[in-house]
Amino acid sequence: MGEIQLKKADITKLQVETIVNAANRSLLGGGGVDGAIHRAAGPQLLKECRTLNGCKTGEAKITKGYELSARYVIHTVGPVWNGGNHSENELLASAYKNSLKLALKYKLKTIAFPNISTGVYGFPKERAATIAINEVQNFLEKHNEIRLVVFTVFDEENYQIYNDLLET
Repeated sequence: MGEIQLKKADITKLQVETIVNAANRSLLGGGGVDGAIHRAAGPQLLKECRTLNGCKTGEAKITKGYELSARYVIHTVGPVWNGGNHSENELLASAYKNSLKLALKYKLKTIAFPNISTGVYGFPKERAATIAINEVQNFLEKHNEIRLVVFTVFDEENYQIYNDLLET
C-alpha cells in the first residue's frame, strides 16, 4: 500500500508529480489554495483552465503545472457546507476519489491534497479530514500504483486534526 504523509507546508512548493487544487466550479481561480496555485503556476494555468468549461462539484479535471514544481494540477470542486443534508459527505468523498482516479489514469505516483471545502465553503474540518483519510486509504488499498499521498495543511489546527486521525 502507498504511503500517507502529513505536512504543514505550502502545497505549491511540494516536490510531488501532482497537486490537487480545491477549485471553484469555474476553475478560473479564486481565494485560498486556489488563488495560491494559480499565482504560483503563472498565467498559462488560467489560459488552460478556460478551455475546460468548468467542473461540477465532486468531479475533477487535470491541467499542466506550468511554473509549479508539480508537473500537473488536478482541479476538484468540493461541496459548500449546507448543514450536512445535501449530499455534502458524498460529494466531498467523490472529489478525493475522482482526483485519485485521474492521478491513476495519468500514471502519477505522488499526489498532494489540500483541505478541500474547509475554507470559505465551511465544511466542518474534522468531518472533512475523516472523509479525506478514509477515501485515500480505501483507494490505496486497491491501487498500489500510487506510492505517496501527502495531506498538506497550512495551519496548526488542521495539522492536529489530521495527525490525531492518522494516529488512530
